[in-house]
Amino acid sequence: MKIRYPSANIRNSDFEQTLKASSALLKHITTESARKEAASDTKSLFKASSGSSEENAFSETEPIWLVLTTKKHIVDQQRLKPGKIPLPHPLNQSPTTTICLITSDPQRQVKDTVAHPSFPTSLAPRITKVIGISKLKARYKSFESRRQLLNEHDIFLADARIITMLPKGLGKTFYKSPKKPVPVNLEPYKQKDASGKRIIRPKTNPAEGLMKPIAPPLQVAREIEKTIDCALVHLSPSNNTSVRIGLSSFTAQQVAENVAAVVAGLTEKFIPKGWRNVRAVHIKGPNTMALPIWLADELWVEEGDILEDEEVKGLEEARGSKAAQKNGGGKKRGRMLDQVGDVEQQVKGMKRERTTEGEVREGKKRRVENQDLSKEMRERRERLREQKRLDREEMEGKAMQKREARV
Repeated sequence: MKIRYPSANIRNSDFEQTLKASSALLKHITTESARKEAASDTKSLFKASSGSSEENAFSETEPIWLVLTTKKHIVDQQRLKPGKIPLPHPLNQSPTTTICLITSDPQRQVKDTVAHPSFPTSLAPRITKVIGISKLKARYKSFESRRQLLNEHDIFLADARIITMLPKGLGKTFYKSPKKPVPVNLEPYKQKDASGKRIIRPKTNPAEGLMKPIAPPLQVAREIEKTIDCALVHLSPSNNTSVRIGLSSFTAQQVAENVAAVVAGLTEKFIPKGWRNVRAVHIKGPNTMALPIWLADELWVEEGDILEDEEVKGLEEARGSKAAQKNGGGKKRGRMLDQVGDVEQQVKGMKRERTTEGEVREGKKRRVENQDLSKEMRERRERLREQKRLDREEMEGKAMQKREARV
């Protein structure tokens, strides 16, 4: 029986399950927080402060994570550049959130853009630091200075044109923390002439005074707001991906809508084969169990991933023979190992989808051929052992002759 996979968005039944899981998770976080507060002898510093209740609410919230498990790895290596998925309910809405903007040289262009009168007054105070890549490398060389910079700001944004230069300048202090720099597009939109062709910009050359162009203030503000309103996807070579999709101050409806948006974005943009490669979807808090939202009924991606018993046996025999002769030497042994490798490739190539009767007959025929190949492999192993024995006897005979000649 084939599985009916969800569409790009979570279906109604899955959304109801997401809503139930979100309600239960938020209730547990609230109850556990109240219990810890009642058991503690010290008062919360946030509540004791004279700040507004809105700022206190943002300070006391805990993150909610979406954990998506796949059947196969999404990527082959760690990616330092995170992906971005727009959220219907953004996370970074606190007016006290501070932003550090790392730019290309010279940094004065971006500082003037942020200080421009047309730049939104709601965003400008949140950008507390603008620093160029050259000054970043010159000022923050030690571990202590980098850690201090990390603690001074909540969000780090970087010009997308220099994002690949930052790992060497910031080091593991940043890239092992949740505050990895997020790329933002500060380049002006490409312009077109009257005929519809793109206008080619002149090449940048700092020696001649030609710097990298910076977008207008409104475009820069729009790109920054769009970036901080997205969920960040950090991909690694594993079958688990965690994305921060909410806060404990959200309602269950807001969390469920964010979950639907992130799952849709992951399956459409980042996960190969989409929903067919998804094994499970959970949500959790920082110190809670993961609550399931959706679980797959099949643990494989394609029907061809399933091997028959004869195919598994033939593949194991091929691997065993290759491992047994791994330490052999000589041209003849090398040819024998190549032949064993060819047989292994032939066994691997026997995985096929068998949906018609003709393909089933071909599968049976291949299994018979596989048995013949196994017999041929055993004969080759015997010949290889015999060749090794003869070589050993020949070497021992030559050594004996040398000893007799010396005497």
